[in-house]
Amino acid sequence: MKWRYLIIVTIVFGFYAGMVSAEVDCGEDTNCIQKQIDELTVLLNTNKGEASKIQTKLKSIQTQINVATTKLKATEANIKDRSEKVSTQYIILSAKIREMYIRLRSQPLWISLFSSMNMGEVRRELAYRQDSNETDKQMIVNLVSEIGTLEADKKKLETQKAQLAKLQADLDAQNAVFQKEIKALSSKIAQLSAQQQAIIDARSGSFITGVGSVPIGSDYDASIAGFNAGAPSGSFGVFSFGAYTHRKGMSQYGAKARSESQDYETILEAYYGKRPVSVDTGGSIKVSGYGDMDFETTYLYGIAEMPSDWPEAALKAQAVAARTYAYRYKKEGSTICTTEACQVFSKSKSDSVPESWKKAVNDTRGKVIEGVVTYYSSTAGGYLSTSGWDTTDKSAGGDWTTKAWESKAGSPWFYKAWYRSGYKNTDNSCGRKPWLSEEEMTDIINSWLILKQGEGSGVDTGRIVPVTISSCKVGGQSGEPYSMSELRSKLSNPVTSISGKPVLTNDGSGNTTNVRFSTNRGEINISGSQFKEVFNTRAPGYISIPQKGFAFFNIERK
Repeated sequence: MKWRYLIIVTIVFGFYAGMVSAEVDCGEDTNCIQKQIDELTVLLNTNKGEASKIQTKLKSIQTQINVATTKLKATEANIKDRSEKVSTQYIILSAKIREMYIRLRSQPLWISLFSSMNMGEVRRELAYRQDSNETDKQMIVNLVSEIGTLEADKKKLETQKAQLAKLQADLDAQNAVFQKEIKALSSKIAQLSAQQQAIIDARSGSFITGVGSVPIGSDYDASIAGFNAGAPSGSFGVFSFGAYTHRKGMSQYGAKARSESQDYETILEAYYGKRPVSVDTGGSIKVSGYGDMDFETTYLYGIAEMPSDWPEAALKAQAVAARTYAYRYKKEGSTICTTEACQVFSKSKSDSVPESWKKAVNDTRGKVIEGVVTYYSSTAGGYLSTSGWDTTDKSAGGDWTTKAWESKAGSPWFYKAWYRSGYKNTDNSCGRKPWLSEEEMTDIINSWLILKQGEGSGVDTGRIVPVTISSCKVGGQSGEPYSMSELRSKLSNPVTSISGKPVLTNDGSGNTTNVRFSTNRGEINISGSQFKEVFNTRAPGYISIPQKGFAFFNIERK
């Protein structure tokens, strides 16, 4: 019997300072597992921050012990079966010996042979008895050998069972220590203060339903072209795919690009999975601040969610989406709001409705999509939770950004570095451009090491807020933040330099899952969600990743 164990040996020198992994074949040596437990003790005692590695190690060793226990049970069953066979053979052999003994005692062999047999029969009988004796002799030899082997195997089994029981006890003890360390570690990892959470909430922004409701224009500095042209060498730019969006339903910029080759019903089917049907939409709707008004010729005429100079198919798709969204309120007799929380309604627009929008509403009169809440937004960033990748081939393969319908439509929010207090180009930028120096990006990583990894000594984590918070009051907050040099001094091995470009990965569902930096202290990996949180907690000015409920971004380096 041979046991095989796959042990991942992890040697850690501080947080992410280095890791060496090797496959160890322990064979039948249970001391090999004990060695791994001893290494686990070292990890616990020397590096309290490596909780995830320790947890993985614990699970790995427990799995190995479980496998070994299962194999021991199989061996025990095999020994039991062999013992039963030996017992049977012993009984048979005993019966034969007893029979022979009785025969020899009752009548000598020569009398039995010569009394009733001729010489030929005597020779045959002697030969038969000789063969029988040889067979019985071999059976005795085999039986004795098997009994000896069984005894040895039983002793070995008992030894191995005792060793495994000790290993399990040792592992349980280590796990108890680990759980205690986890509690201690949890107390070290900072909980975000109310001030920090207010800053994150302010930078996450709110959902913007339509492009027609705000003059977004263009912001050259926030584009990749502006970054490449204006940012100093070595600078970092954090670019979001979309931003102020719920990523549901229809992308308006996507509809604009699709309208060059698709009719409005095809566009609606792409985003909502259904084509519109005709229903009776006559009558009125209750509108907040205005009371009852005609549903088709007043309320829908005043929807201000898409520019009236956009292609006809896009306007018709928007008209059906807006009608379907509001039709629920009409049927229920409830009041619909006039802001982005519902749909933006402009009384002045309904009084002087643009002809192109009026035509889109009239041409689709009574058309709704049944059984669907027709959410929509200006820009979703190439991925929608309700329909997947909004690209020409419906995938994220290859250079997916050039295949994104929003990119083809020239959405200024598709891939943008956000750095103003709001989403309008006229909003305050705190006197900054949307890029960070190497020192500022290392400061973000050092903030993560303290807030999320529990490093640092004597840190008032509530002071990890933007260094510019007093002059640029994100979310109305102010305070006394650590300077970048002060924060570095709190770490025994701070990040001071970054080599090359960060490497980002996504999960194929529109989420950045990992950001990998090569730094002076080795490779550092940060989950996409944690990077966004720490970035929005510490980044200077109004620079942010303004995405609510998801994290889908890229980091450029010049």
